[in-house]
Amino acid sequence: MDVRGEHEIYCCGARVRISKKGVQVLTEPLVDYCPLHESLYGTRHVDKESVRKSVEMKIAGHGFCCRGRAFNSEPLVAYGASEMMQVWLDKGLIDCAVVVCEGAGTVIATSGKLAQSIGARLTGIVKTSPINEIIEQIEKDDGVVLDKTSASINQVEGVKRAIELGFKQVAVSVAGFQAERISEIRRVEADMRADVLIFSVCNTCVSDNAVEHIARSDIACASASRILRTKIGSIALMQSGVTIPVYALTSKGKRLALAYLAGFNDRLVIFRISKLPYETKKKGPLLKNQA
Repeated sequence: MDVRGEHEIYCCGARVRISKKGVQVLTEPLVDYCPLHESLYGTRHVDKESVRKSVEMKIAGHGFCCRGRAFNSEPLVAYGASEMMQVWLDKGLIDCAVVVCEGAGTVIATSGKLAQSIGARLTGIVKTSPINEIIEQIEKDDGVVLDKTSASINQVEGVKRAIELGFKQVAVSVAGFQAERISEIRRVEADMRADVLIFSVCNTCVSDNAVEHIARSDIACASASRILRTKIGSIALMQSGVTIPVYALTSKGKRLALAYLAGFNDRLVIFRISKLPYETKKKGPLLKNQA
């Protein structure tokens, strides 16, 4: 497929540039092994070459960064942000979701189908270029693109726009490399008297400085981060999953996580625990210095 524009993402902790020139892995991946990456792309050992191949598979198989991008709303992972937002939107528990899509930037999605179609196979998008066909498909599905000219990524402004459009209960995803935006969104929430659920995602690369901001989110995905498991997992009210844990940090986050699980088709084990995070040996991603 034909890539349009230029885009940068994080994949397994590596920064990747995607353009007509192809896929360039700009930095070394931080992860040595990721069970999700293995299940999706068949990669046991993560290095620059396997990262490049996995991104090329997304381009060839799903039209990532291309005019013919696939918008498939089938659930992909058990506790993903887009999977949860899809259920919340379908159940009327939130009014909209502020998410990021390559080729469009910040998007306000009002349907569960669109939220999942955008987020199913995404990793952290650092920057992107407008792709008209992707923007048109989003608008066809009743989504609102914050900036059609430059496809800018600005979750703070996305939340503001959603509130100005009259949405009262807003969910927003914020990538770990923009964790400070979480605190900005909390200020917007207070100033505009809104109800915002913040989902912290793509946290493999986070530093200690990000923790104070991520701690203000409602739900946080640990990704491959040991920092998140140690410092955020320990203050969580609830944990979903073990391989890649997702932590509910507030009563609102816990309530919505439980609402999502209420319609979960797979079997579940639920038990009380005095201390989080809950971990088991040989489960989850391995960072390079853990391998």
